[in-house]
Amino acid sequence: MELRQIRYFIKVAELEHVSEAAAELHVAQSAVSRQIANLEAELGVKLFLRGGRKIRLTPVGEIFLDRVKRAMLEFDKAEREIYEYLNPESGTIRLGFPTSLAAKTLPNVISAFRKEHPQIGFQLHQGTVKELTDAVISGHIDIAFVSPVPSNQDDIEGHIFFTEKIMALLSKHHELANEPYLRLIQLRHEPFVIFRQGYIIRDIIMKASSQVGFQPRIAFEGEDVDTIKGLVSAGLGVSLLPEITLNDMPMRDTKSIEIIEPNVSRTVGIILPSNREVAPSEQVFFEFLESYYEKLNRFVY
Repeated sequence: MELRQIRYFIKVAELEHVSEAAAELHVAQSAVSRQIANLEAELGVKLFLRGGRKIRLTPVGEIFLDRVKRAMLEFDKAEREIYEYLNPESGTIRLGFPTSLAAKTLPNVISAFRKEHPQIGFQLHQGTVKELTDAVISGHIDIAFVSPVPSNQDDIEGHIFFTEKIMALLSKHHELANEPYLRLIQLRHEPFVIFRQGYIIRDIIMKASSQVGFQPRIAFEGEDVDTIKGLVSAGLGVSLLPEITLNDMPMRDTKSIEIIEPNVSRTVGIILPSNREVAPSEQVFFEFLESYYEKLNRFVY
């Protein structure tokens, strides 16, 4: 069994078409067909059901695909890690991040890092905290910014860089907009604009509301901070958002106000896999982050 055969098999399985796979692989269609036939002969099973323009995996082919994709992921990772050990300043970091950290935290950190390490590149992946956690555990990404930072998971290790407040966001025309601070119970009758299910910030809002005795009446759900800000600006509801997303307010028609009861906050940091050593470029980035936030926290506090 050769790596070339495995790569050809995976591409054909993904596209369900031999000629399209050959085109993407930049080889002749006959070469792909021959390697697939050789692979099937070696394994002693049929991997594809042939008929019509497209071909489909057999049940055993689906099992084989699942296993070899995992194996190829490990092989590609091994190649990349060897390259990075030889060239630690020219690796590529697969970095995940949630929506709430996309606008300010991520650009600032990467910009500062690239000034010191211009040859290290990034592949960026956006998702919910659960999606990012699963991707780090499976090896599809290397490091992920998350909030809040998980503390009791065997497959990952979390590192907290700072804690931030969750602020109330109101239209500037709201009757409470000029208050110096708010108690969350004051918003119990308001329509809420919040993130959809699957986003941790939603869970934080629901838990805090329950803590003071009410469940938010949800008017709109979304997955983008700017959309939520826009809906609040239009007077369609109130929201609770992390302070970092409100520091450079693009919406002049909104007002952010501190919540003093209950204490609503979240931790922000990164997660790393605990089941493998990080590659040299990842270690360089992690050490940079520790130093970056240590200096930043010293300045802030």
